[in-house]
Amino acid sequence: MIRTHAIRKAHENIDKTLKAAEVILTQFDASRQAEAKILKGPHEDLESYLEAINQLRSNIRFFSGNKGFKSSDAVINNANTLLTKAISKLEDEFKQLLALYSKPVEPDRLFECLPESMRPSSESPGNQFSGKNHHHEHQNGTSEIGGFKHLTLIPPRILPLLHDLALQMVQAGNQQQLLRIYRDTRSSVLEESLRKLGVEKLSKEDVQRMQWEVLEAKIGNWIHFMRIAVKVLFVGERRVCDQIFEGFDTLLDQCFAECTTGSVSMLLSFGDAIARSKRSPEKLFVLLDMYEIMRELHSEVEGVFGGKACNEIRESTFGLTKRLAQTAQETFGDFEEAVEKDATKTAVLDGTVHPLTSYVINYVKFLFDYQTTLKQLFQEFESSGETNSQLANVTMRIMQALQTNLDGKSKQYRDPALTHLFLMNNIHYMVRSVRRSEAKDLLGDDWVQRHRRVVQQHANQYKRNGWSKILQCLSTQGLTSSGGGGSAVPGEGGSGSGASRGLIKDRFKTFNAQFEDLHQKQSQWTVPDTELRESLRLAVAEVLLPAYRSFIKRFGPLVESGKNPQKYIRYSAEDLERMLGEFFEGKTFNEPRR
Repeated sequence: MIRTHAIRKAHENIDKTLKAAEVILTQFDASRQAEAKILKGPHEDLESYLEAINQLRSNIRFFSGNKGFKSSDAVINNANTLLTKAISKLEDEFKQLLALYSKPVEPDRLFECLPESMRPSSESPGNQFSGKNHHHEHQNGTSEIGGFKHLTLIPPRILPLLHDLALQMVQAGNQQQLLRIYRDTRSSVLEESLRKLGVEKLSKEDVQRMQWEVLEAKIGNWIHFMRIAVKVLFVGERRVCDQIFEGFDTLLDQCFAECTTGSVSMLLSFGDAIARSKRSPEKLFVLLDMYEIMRELHSEVEGVFGGKACNEIRESTFGLTKRLAQTAQETFGDFEEAVEKDATKTAVLDGTVHPLTSYVINYVKFLFDYQTTLKQLFQEFESSGETNSQLANVTMRIMQALQTNLDGKSKQYRDPALTHLFLMNNIHYMVRSVRRSEAKDLLGDDWVQRHRRVVQQHANQYKRNGWSKILQCLSTQGLTSSGGGGSAVPGEGGSGSGASRGLIKDRFKTFNAQFEDLHQKQSQWTVPDTELRESLRLAVAEVLLPAYRSFIKRFGPLVESGKNPQKYIRYSAEDLERMLGEFFEGKTFNEPRR
């Protein structure tokens, strides 16, 4: 019995040893097969290559756990050496594969991802963004978010391969090499895509030297570039990163941050150069446009550039938003001051609306296109939340500054009548423009009514200063007193008026000369508003024509009974009325006097 038991035990031991030997031999065999695959390289059959690497790792684990086997150390060393070579080849494969499918994106492909209304017009010079475009919508199966289509930067079939390669490199502890390869390849591609689009890295000095029209066009394009970069290009890059580095979040954020930093900096540098360049009133609206796009992209920036690694990018982006707001607000202050102190000596000789008035009013009208943006901008600096009244205060201050300046400009006229005509024209223009725009709701009816009264006051002052002297010629004052000197005609009192013919003749001569002078001068003056022009002519006619008719009726017979009556009674009331219809037409100064 004992002998049988011993024999059975021996058989069991032999079986165990044979099984162990078989396992070891299998491992050797697998190791040789893995080695053969690895020596062939990953290019032909990447899947088998990755299986071979996993086999090698399995072998290393097996022999590390069977240290009793005398060749264990040699096998482990050999497998480790082979594994290092394999990972190095994988690294090269990752690099080549990424480079092969990383090509700068042509502008047209970026434009195709935009909603139809945002694409550049094919007719505009240099593919500038100007309103509705004429591209056709490409139905290529790409999904669309809020009108923006997904941009495919790397073919979807390649991404799982890149992911598998990245996974092996991370497992081998080669994260830094992986990060470097990804950053170097993708960052240059993104930057080149932006350059092709038209993005330039400009300094404050470059901006300063540019003509305003050129700069304005560049700013308009930059606004579109920002939208395309954030909503299309960077979103596309984020999706690539998410798929390649799925499962290792820290590395994902780090790779995305490092490959986009240069591109973001390229874009922001231009915005920053504008925000820091010399302030001027015309820049306010482009600053507001730029501020608007930065606000619009705020949530996307937070979403796409989430994570700790992108902190700096987010901060520099939001920093630019703040700087644009600051510069816009300072430009506001400058504008108010510039309006009040505008010293342009170009007097408008005809008393019409001054270029400064139309410029300021257009400026204010434009402000109302930006109401929402301005309220947002005021909130950047104010905690009170009273943004509506702030906008009203700013507008009122600008209007007041304009009036102060116009008062100063009106003093350039030697003729007081023209002073009042000038102020009447300009304040009327302000009132009419406010009544027809959204500014009315903000400034209120009270402002409108107050300034309408000011217009009427200037119209009355114009009449008083321009016509009181000529109306004196038609008064009876000084005509009915006795003693006409040498001009009197004895015994001819003329309709019992007691006036001398000589005095009457003088009055008619004076009236004619004064009216002709007024006609010659004031036909050159301008009242651009048709309604105001007509009402002013009517107001003059209402005082002048009845006085003239009355004077002719009373004293005309005295002159008509003498020699050459037409020399004195040169105009009928109808002639005067017709000539009044030529006043304020802005006829040129070199026209011959009639």
